[in-house]
Amino acid sequence: MEYLKRALAVPESDLRSVASTVEALLGSIKSGGQDRVLELATKFDGFEGDPRLGAAALQALASSASPELCRDIDAAHARIQRFARAQLASIRDFEVELEPGLIAGQRLVPVATAGCYIPGGRYAHIASALMSITTARVAGVPRVIACTPPRDGAIDPVMAYAIAKAGADEVLMLGGVQAIGAMAYGIFGSAPADLLVGPGNAYVSEAKRQLFGGVGIDMFAGPTEILVVADHTADPELVAQDLVSQAEHGPDSPAWLVATDREVASAVLERVPAHIARLPSPSREAAERAWRTRGEIVVAATREEAAAAADDYAPEHLEVMAADLEWWRARLRNYGSLFLGPETTVSFGDKCTGPNHILPTRGAARYTGGLSVHKFLKKLTYQQMTSAAAARLAPEAARICRAEGMEAHARAVDARAQASITKGSS
Repeated sequence: MEYLKRALAVPESDLRSVASTVEALLGSIKSGGQDRVLELATKFDGFEGDPRLGAAALQALASSASPELCRDIDAAHARIQRFARAQLASIRDFEVELEPGLIAGQRLVPVATAGCYIPGGRYAHIASALMSITTARVAGVPRVIACTPPRDGAIDPVMAYAIAKAGADEVLMLGGVQAIGAMAYGIFGSAPADLLVGPGNAYVSEAKRQLFGGVGIDMFAGPTEILVVADHTADPELVAQDLVSQAEHGPDSPAWLVATDREVASAVLERVPAHIARLPSPSREAAERAWRTRGEIVVAATREEAAAAADDYAPEHLEVMAADLEWWRARLRNYGSLFLGPETTVSFGDKCTGPNHILPTRGAARYTGGLSVHKFLKKLTYQQMTSAAAARLAPEAARICRAEGMEAHARAVDARAQASITKGSS
């Protein structure tokens, strides 16, 4: 393949610096509790006071949101909820008799408490509130905590409306590592979260990574990514615009193009800077740096080579602007979410179409999908045997136990066989 533009590698020292900073902050939050969280809120968010936002205060803020935006949020919420309900319907409890006297089954049990982080730094991620909280609610999570950083001492009314619409039980006006720590450790009177979900900056993502094990997380996440696959039919203007739309997220957001047509690739390379130059601040500065350091354009010889390259990237968002969309849909396998055709820009999926926009990055799409109702549900199995089934399976199980060198296991099985014989003779 031919590279018209290559991305720069992310220095390992940058990643190590973030990790060590987060480790120290989480340690201080665990030992210092509420007081330490409040110190960090003042230091990083300029916020002083109680971060807990009660239902009445949330509704008061939401009441001043633009009615038109509220209607837009209502429509987006309805689609997100409908898609999540369809996901829920795709899995079920079941019970099966594997052979006479041996019953096994599955129960779907939601986690008790979910902590949903909603970014609010450079941009107010209103849609993230809908994506995380709504999905947890559809899954049946009994308690949902939402954390989002304040601006000028409060959260935006539109954000308040989205959080209220989605149905959070508790709202904390906190951002960054202190928000993740507060939810994980159950600070401010909340139950400790069983699962932490939601996008965030490098420090938020690292905090979730370090806490994983003691608490569940949606996925290991990094900066937002887009990859566009384009052939000779693609409009370079649309491709350039879509690459810039995701580079806007931040200076570390990768924007990649894999094209099977060199003329299209060259035209995109020429057009991207002009689209960036026309953006307002802070989007212009973020997109300019992201494109300079993380932008990449590759020309593939065939569509098979382009598809293989896309799977190697395993991007968070994958757009296909090419002929024969059904071929691409069937062939591609590593992505967070797939956007087929020139009409279906990632921006729709980011905000309002329905499938979740909290998606795997940094190649994680090779082994996982995005946030869904399934993530909030534990798939618990159970089994029950009759005496006759236990006696029948005992020799088989005991032989496997002893082949593994686990004599105590074998004797536990033998005891069931003996109990069955005794019971039968009595």
